[in-house]
Amino acid sequence: MKSSIKKNTDFIKATAAELGFTFCGITKAEFLEEEAPKVEAWLSNKYHGQMSYMENHFDKRLDPSKLVPEAKSVVCLIYNYFPEIDIAPENNFKIAKYAYGEDYHFVIKDKLKNFMSLIQDEIGEVSGRAFVDSAPVMERALAKRSGIGWIGKNSLLLNREMGSFFFLSELIIDLPLEYDGPIKDYCGTCTACMDACPTDAIPQPYVVDGSKCISYFTIELKEEIPSDVKGKFENWIFGCDICQDVCPWNSFSKTHSEKRFNPSESLSAMTKKDWQEITEDVFQKIFKKSAVKRTKLEGLKRNIKFVSGNN
Repeated sequence: MKSSIKKNTDFIKATAAELGFTFCGITKAEFLEEEAPKVEAWLSNKYHGQMSYMENHFDKRLDPSKLVPEAKSVVCLIYNYFPEIDIAPENNFKIAKYAYGEDYHFVIKDKLKNFMSLIQDEIGEVSGRAFVDSAPVMERALAKRSGIGWIGKNSLLLNREMGSFFFLSELIIDLPLEYDGPIKDYCGTCTACMDACPTDAIPQPYVVDGSKCISYFTIELKEEIPSDVKGKFENWIFGCDICQDVCPWNSFSKTHSEKRFNPSESLSAMTKKDWQEITEDVFQKIFKKSAVKRTKLEGLKRNIKFVSGNN
């Protein structure tokens, strides 16, 4: 039994690397006891703002076996998206680096479907589900337990070899595997992310007030952006990378090799004037398969006006 568990674990880790995942860690599918009070406190402080979906499925969020019956293991994966070129110079509008290319949900979901097929071909009948920032999965807590990183003061997962510009995804499966342990926290006394946040969205280490985050204002908030944050967005019109850009660990970021994450020539060439005059046709063409479509053109225009000061 032990030899088959080791063999299956080795196969899964080797397959993850072949599919382009930079890191793969495995943890037991069990109730996240340590996280429960943190989630309750975060919700009671209203740090989720208007993201009411965060209140749903509390039990499933804290227990992977509630999402996949008989689940034994959670395979946690890192997929790099750090771009070769930052396409937003200081005097232009900026979108978060994760949204430069094709929507990561599609790219990584395709890989995870393939991953599950390869596991079943090699090992036999294995049941499970794949998750990419979808369903109520506490992906950072699980990733931390699997040893592929630690949770930084900006609440993102950090990895010593590549910082934080990567996507997390999971396979929750009913297969017993060898489990990895967590690693230590390497943030030390650094508070760069907290100090750099222009909207004070990190009120204390390891806690982010989502309702004050530029990403929340530019993506999740559907009404007008509050006037008290005017002049604080530093040209960000979709998401924000400030707390990652200043993190010393991101000096270790390496360029991704996923062609589907590369920005189109049209997006790379966008000037401030182009953004301000963007039409529905241009929006649909440039962001056809992009995560930016989440804001719709109306939301993007609202953000551009707010940042431009032309309310």
